[in-house]
Amino acid sequence: MNTYTAEYWIDKLQLIKHPEGGYYKETYRASETITLHDERRRNTSTAIYYLLSGNDKSHFHKISSDEIWVYHHGEPIEIVVLEKDGTISTKVLGKNLHEGEDLQIVIPANTWFGAKLKNANGYSLVSCIVAPGFDFKDFVLADRGELVQQFPNCKAVIEKFTR
Repeated sequence: MNTYTAEYWIDKLQLIKHPEGGYYKETYRASETITLHDERRRNTSTAIYYLLSGNDKSHFHKISSDEIWVYHHGEPIEIVVLEKDGTISTKVLGKNLHEGEDLQIVIPANTWFGAKLKNANGYSLVSCIVAPGFDFKDFVLADRGELVQQFPNCKAVIEKFTR
């Protein structure tokens, strides 16, 4: 019997609310830094624990680095990606490889995406690894109106993943 709950992980891992939704805790920040083409300095990589529970969502956002989501425990997560051509793709992060789920999913830099539990039951605990490393200066939370104006054919999905 599974006795773990979202509250268990939030407490044990000391997770806090994330601005995009869900809970997180930074677990790694490389000591080495690099200078990007536009002269911004970033750590070479970072990692966080990230947890979604019930109807929580990771609202549409983008960052200026690639991000790798790695499944740890709980329910499958649907990662909804707004492709540059205006189409929507959905990737499922989870342990059921025979059902088309993946243990790792890469989100390319500067890509709008959001996430939710596949069935809105329980919780899911993952890690997110970012390279070059995450910095809140590179984080953009989607504005519903602007995104709908840019991608009107995706209005219904955008409304589900924005505030």
